[in-house]
Amino acid sequence: MINAIIIHGLQSPKEYFDLGKPSASNAHWLPWLQKQLLVRNILAQTPEMPEPYRPIYDMWRETFERYPINESTVLVGHSLGGGFLLRWLSENKVKVDAVALIAPWLDPDGRLDTGFFNFALDSKIAARCRKVVIFYSTDDTDQILESVKRCRVELVGVEYKEFNNYGHFISKDMATNAFPELLSVLAGNNYQPALSRLCTI
Repeated sequence: MINAIIIHGLQSPKEYFDLGKPSASNAHWLPWLQKQLLVRNILAQTPEMPEPYRPIYDMWRETFERYPINESTVLVGHSLGGGFLLRWLSENKVKVDAVALIAPWLDPDGRLDTGFFNFALDSKIAARCRKVVIFYSTDDTDQILESVKRCRVELVGVEYKEFNNYGHFISKDMATNAFPELLSVLAGNNYQPALSRLCTI
C-alpha cells in the first residue's frame, strides 16, 4: 500500500502559541491533501514537527523516521518541510516513490541559528525516486526563489512547475485550501477533478 508523509513548514511563535490558530500540520492545503489521498487509498500522515518556530533538525528527523519510508512512500514538503526533505534524502540513500517540494526553503541567508541546513545537497536525489517535482511561484519571496535556483543548479532530473500568483502556497496567497495541481502530480490516473471539488475542506 502506498503511504504519504506531508511535512509542514516554519511557523512563527505568535502563530504557534495562538490557540485560535490551527497547528502547522492542519493549516493551509495540508488537511485537504491528506483527505484527498486517503479517499484514494493512500495512507497519508501529516505529522506535527517539534517546535516549528525554532526547528532543530535532529528532532524533526526523529519524528519523521517514526513513519515507514520505502519505495512505496510519497513525500510532500512545504517551505521548511521541503528543505527538511532535501536534507533527509541527501543524507539517507533511501528509495521512495515520489517527492513533491512546494516552495522549498534552504535558508540561503542563514536566518536559522540551529544548524538545520548544515548539509551538502545530494545532486542525485531524483535517481532514487520515481519522480521529484518542485512547485514554486514567481511572486514568492526572494528566499524561496533563491532556494529554487539552488535546486536548479545542483539537482539532476527534477521537474519544476512554475506558477505566477500562488505566493508562498498558503491559504491567503492561493485564496483556497485546495491544491488540485499537487494532487494531480501525486495521484496520477486516480485524479478526479469532480471528486476533488466535492471533497474540499
